[in-house]
Amino acid sequence: MSHTPPGAAPEKSMRRAPQTSLDPDACWAAVLARDASRDGDFYYSVASTGVYCRPSCAARRANRKNVAFHTSCAAAKAAGFRPCKRCKPDAPSLAARHSSAVAHACRSIETATEAPSLAQLAAAATLSPHHFHRIFKAITGLTPKTYALACRRQRMRELLPGSPSVTRTIFDAGFNSSGRFYAEAGSTLGMIPAKFSSGGTDAAIAYTVGECFLGQILVAATAIGICAILLGDDAAELVADLSARFPNATIARGDLGFERTTAEVIAFVEAPATGLGLPLDIRGTVFQHKVWQALREIPPGQTLSYASLADRIGRPGAVRAVAGACAANAIAVAIPCHRIVKSDGALSGYRWGVARKRALLDREATLNRRKKP
Repeated sequence: MSHTPPGAAPEKSMRRAPQTSLDPDACWAAVLARDASRDGDFYYSVASTGVYCRPSCAARRANRKNVAFHTSCAAAKAAGFRPCKRCKPDAPSLAARHSSAVAHACRSIETATEAPSLAQLAAAATLSPHHFHRIFKAITGLTPKTYALACRRQRMRELLPGSPSVTRTIFDAGFNSSGRFYAEAGSTLGMIPAKFSSGGTDAAIAYTVGECFLGQILVAATAIGICAILLGDDAAELVADLSARFPNATIARGDLGFERTTAEVIAFVEAPATGLGLPLDIRGTVFQHKVWQALREIPPGQTLSYASLADRIGRPGAVRAVAGACAANAIAVAIPCHRIVKSDGALSGYRWGVARKRALLDREATLNRRKKP
């Protein structure tokens, strides 16, 4: 029968019993790096202090010989350890608390008749306005103000069609004055509110059809900016597609000046890295705008998976919704959904055909190689 040597803490050898389901070397590397991304994957205990921690704990690093790893808080407690008071491993993680606070703020913005102020949102999250603003943008990809504006814009689109009074929708959409509503309505709708409410009746959309290395290309624009860049093999089919998108608008072939706009778009499609200096009239839901903005931040010649794009906008569980937003994009190349691929790198479906997707990616890769010294 063994006994504990004088001065030694009892049952330490029991506490340090290894757990075969974890890789000790990988876990220790995460502890050394204070890797917050591993929080929740495992916990580590320290025999000399009797506590267990998250991998990201900022406490002084323990001696490796005193450290053991556990798959859960319950396992660490069962081994005789108590939670660290610094990193609080038995409470929700800091990232989880921030995500919860931002989710609550989003719900407040979405349901409020008038957008809450930054100070109000921060107070509800028990954070300073500056800290809350930074966290909100890091998680959603938008500032609270931009998110609130996007929500109002979405409500405008939902309320205007069929509404007996444009004035009534102003306040229902969250605007506190008609002046502010009309100041933003043009950039929001691409046409005046009364025209939008009737499905675009009398709204003027100009278009031209040209040719690029991908085949036929249709470029269309409202007075606000480019509202469609469509690719295909048949000009008549592209015009029919445009008409279906704007069934009540007045659609007409653009004049000579608009053909120059089309030429600028074609030059951009031929070499996306040059950038497109024309404004866009982008229409979609708040979620779609987040996805499309993230797409526009992917450099030419680079790709992301649908899962990575979902992570980038702070919605890792919304992979299918992200794919749907990519499929709903009507502005080819300028909103580069062709840069999204499967997790294994294989090309997935593309609204204008996988062959065009491959051609775009190949051209971007070739132009990038030429630019390198």
